[in-house]
Order: sequence, then structure tokens, then C-alpha cells
Amino acid sequence: MALSNITSADDLGRARSASARSDIAGLAGENASAVSWPAIVAGAAAAAALSLILLILGTGLGLSAVSPWAHDGVSAATFGVTTILWLTLTQLLASGMGGYIAGRLRTKWVAVHTDEVYFRDTAHGFLAWAIASLVTATLLTSVIGGIVGGGLQAGASLAGGAAGAATTAATSAISSGATAAGTDTAKPGADSGGPMAYFVDSLFRQAPVAAGSSAPPADASRQGALPSSAEVARIFMNTLRTGALPAEDTRYVAQGVAQRTGLSQQDAEKRVTDTYTAMQTRLRDAEVAAKDSADKARKASATAALWLFVSLLVGAFVASLSATFGGRHRDA
Repeated sequence: MALSNITSADDLGRARSASARSDIAGLAGENASAVSWPAIVAGAAAAAALSLILLILGTGLGLSAVSPWAHDGVSAATFGVTTILWLTLTQLLASGMGGYIAGRLRTKWVAVHTDEVYFRDTAHGFLAWAIASLVTATLLTSVIGGIVGGGLQAGASLAGGAAGAATTAATSAISSGATAAGTDTAKPGADSGGPMAYFVDSLFRQAPVAAGSSAPPADASRQGALPSSAEVARIFMNTLRTGALPAEDTRYVAQGVAQRTGLSQQDAEKRVTDTYTAMQTRLRDAEVAAKDSADKARKASATAALWLFVSLLVGAFVASLSATFGGRHRDA
């Protein structure tokens, strides 16, 4: 009878000890951290590394597919579509692998509800994707900055910078033409360009020939009153800022044209006016072309930014979903 009581007491003690250990294990599971940072960092590192490798591979394939020669290599549209597809594929593969690793390597949670486990796995995959995206963006700052900066610069050019660029290009062309005609004699103190050159030239002009005169002056000393090619270039450059060719400048330039070509003063003035009109038309065409190029660059940058957003969003979803699969395999 006494032996039976002792056996019952031992059994009761062992039961209480097992119950205590179970309570301690449950308490430890409840107090355990809901975030396994080592698993998240490992998944993020794997995703960032794979993204970098795939982006480098895509860059090499893209550069090998394009060519500056006409009718050689892929078109711009094909290159843009393949770039978008490659970025999306990169996000799918890298995010999927990173999310799966983060879910598979995380700490096993004890006495946690199934819905809570699913949420935590999803959060682990999302955090792994977020860290990997930040690391990749840090490594590729120049690329992302080029996309955004290109879009902003294109917008600024479209707003008015394109006109200035076209004007600058035309001014450089005129200056180059004036430099090429270096046999002409420039006015004292006047350089080959600059905003003050036109006004310096006007200081040294001699009295103009009468507008109705049909012949150039015969006096050789009057040849100094005729404009050189460089001075004519500076007169036209001044019109880029004022927007019109003054009548006195038209007569003054026409005198040089009449003296060199043998035309009458009236015909020479008509030639000057026609030449100036042609120059203005060329400038307007250049301005339109510059605005069109800026608009295309703006649209390309906007499209690239939108598709980059879509690919990143898809990557976040795939990473979160893959982490749930990794977590299930971990707990199986």
C-alpha cells in the first residue's frame, strides 16, 4: 500500500515537471522576436547580388545588340521593350530567390497561430526585398539618377531651354563661318564675337551710302565703310537677341554685297533680306527639332520610370509570396 502511494507521487511529480517545461516552452515561443533579421539580411544579400549580376548581363547583351550604323542592330523600340522585359525578369528572379531564402532560414515560431505565421513570412519577404532594393539602388545610383535627371532636364528643355540651345548652336555656326573667312579685316577693337562686338563695330562705321544709290563708292578710302564677313556675322548674331534686322543694318550690309557682287543697292538689300529670312527659318526648324527631341526624351524617361515602378512592385509581391513558401518548407 505504501509502495503504491510512492509510485503515484512519482508519477504526479513527473507530470507536473512536464507541464512546467511545456509552459516554459510556450512562454519562450510567445516572447521570441517576430522578426528574424539574420534570415532577412541573408535573403536581401542574395537578391541584391543576383540583381547586380543580371543587370550587368543585361547591359552586356543590350550593348551587343545595338549599333550606330544604319540598318544594323535592333531598333530603338525593340531595345526599349527588351530592356523593360529584362528588368521585370530580373526583379522576378532576384526577389523570388531572396524572399524564399528569408522565409526558409527564419527562426521557427512555437505556439504561433497559422495566420500569424503567414503574416510574418510575408513581412520577412517584403523586408528582404526592401533591403535588397536599397542596396541595389545605392550601387546603381548613377543609373537611376540618369533616368530621373534625364527626365527633368528634358522637361526643362521643353519649357524653353531647347530654344536657347538652338540659338547657341546657330551662333556657333555663324561664328565659325566668320572665323573661316579670316581674310577679312575686322574693325579696330572688335573681337570675333561676344555681345559687345556689334556695338563696337557700330562705333567705327562710316557714313552710309544713300539708299537710292545704284553704284558702290569709287573712292578707295570709302572701302573701310563696307562690312567684312565677320562684321556681317556679328550683325546677324545681334538679331538673335533682338529678333529683327534693323533697316540701317540691312542697308549697311547691302552696301558690301553690292560692292562685292556688282548688284544694285536695291537688289543687294533684297538678297540680304532673303538671306536673313532663310537664316530665321533654319533657326525655327532647329528649335522645333530640339523641342521634338526633348519631348521624345521626356516621354522615354516617363515610360522608363513607370515600368521601373511596375517591376519593383512585382518584385515586392513575388518576394513576399516566395517567403511564405520558404516558411512552409521550413516548418514542414
